[in-house]
Amino acid sequence: MPGWSELSYAEWRKSKFSAEQGNCVEVAGGFSGVLPNWDSKDPDGPTLVFPADAWSRAAARSRTRSSTDACHPTLG
Repeated sequence: MPGWSELSYAEWRKSKFSAEQGNCVEVAGGFSGVLPNWDSKDPDGPTLVFPADAWSRAAARSRTRSSTDACHPTLG
């Protein structure tokens, strides 16, 4: 797991679903085996770190579901 000092250098990017909707889930790449993410609507909120394979499975499931919510986790 990355330490807090490593996360301070993370390069965050928004999910493709949040591009037109404003702030949403952001992810940071470049961490071996894990994917840090946070909700940019809550800047004082936590940064969550998931195993990369678990995040990929969750993103795949979210893409197969029909949703009117334009802001949901995805790696895209």
